Amino acid sequence: MTLTNTPEQYREVIRACKAVFEQKTRDYGTAWRILRLPSITDQIYIKAKRIRSIQEKGTQRVADDVASEFVGIINYCLMALIQSELPETVPLDVPYEELSGLYDRHADATLGLLTRKNHDYGEAWRDLRVSSMTDLILMKLLRVRKIEDNGGTTLVSEGVAANYQDMVNYAVFCLIKLDEGHLAGELPKEHPTA
Repeated sequence: MTLTNTPEQYREVIRACKAVFEQKTRDYGTAWRILRLPSITDQIYIKAKRIRSIQEKGTQRVADDVASEFVGIINYCLMALIQSELPETVPLDVPYEELSGLYDRHADATLGLLTRKNHDYGEAWRDLRVSSMTDLILMKLLRVRKIEDNGGTTLVSEGVAANYQDMVNYAVFCLIKLDEGHLAGELPKEHPTA
């Protein structure tokens, strides 16, 4: 795979994320469907804050690695996009086969956004630090929280769906960079198991 094959790298990351999503759905069912959108946003916020904390401290005391937190951000963002389109009349328990199609549709739409932005920005994300993209995810989360606090209305800004898509893309970029070894001292030097 070449460094400039971003769509294929995106698909590879999403395949890995979807495998985790499927396993967790098999384990827990669709318990996450009980969450209102602001609660999903806050769950993403917790994950992004943990990543930033580890980046700043340079060590961690809980074994879950940073990459798994980026996977969680991607999956929770896609869950939020799914949740936002399902009518309230849909039961909490949704068969995985139905969710799988919704997951793929939102992941594909997000790849479409990535492709359009990459065209205009010339893959500028490849020059960003993982820590900077973590900050951008946190900024997007603060925007979403403000929109949610305002009842979902905006005057001139994009809505929450576009922000969730941007967060998916930033988290995918971080996982690609981590996979390629672009750490630049941003991750912990030790990984204690307790």
